[in-house]
Amino acid sequence: MMTATPLARVNDCQQLNAPCAHSKLRALLEQGLPLTPHPWQVLAEQCGLEEAEVMGCVKRWREEKLIKRLGLVVRHRRLGIDANAMVVWNVPDELVTRVGQALAKETIVTLCYRRPRRLPDWPFNLFCMIHGVKREAVMAQLETLVERLGLAEIEHQVLFSQHAYRQCGGSYALRRNDELPGV
Repeated sequence: MMTATPLARVNDCQQLNAPCAHSKLRALLEQGLPLTPHPWQVLAEQCGLEEAEVMGCVKRWREEKLIKRLGLVVRHRRLGIDANAMVVWNVPDELVTRVGQALAKETIVTLCYRRPRRLPDWPFNLFCMIHGVKREAVMAQLETLVERLGLAEIEHQVLFSQHAYRQCGGSYALRRNDELPGV
């Protein structure tokens, strides 16, 4: 849970209602690191900061848990990983937390989250994603998972994706188009 202090510090610029180097930095980070030998320096130049300020700011945001991780968004379909299954589960409410936590620990599960049921047509309340190269392999992994975790009695369906229309990371920074280069 985030405390009020880090969020207040992050939003200082927005509260002043003025362009802010830190707001710009957050927005630029959401777009990804520049592909250059010195990405922090490039970001610093784009924000009007020194490289050390950028690195210090990112370090502080990580310590404050505003940023969980900096990573790579892999376009897995381009790598041939296109047997992607969304497994939807109708888990009794009293078990959903335990089942969700168990699924989340599995290495083959890449996403796992709970959503409300949409009755009467959609009884499923737990979702997990399994990515693979071949549908048969994904189904075999799922069968092993179901058996090992004792989920055979829980209603579930497997929905393989057919086409990806969009894949990107989240965007949370408030931005004005005139504040960011290339936006």
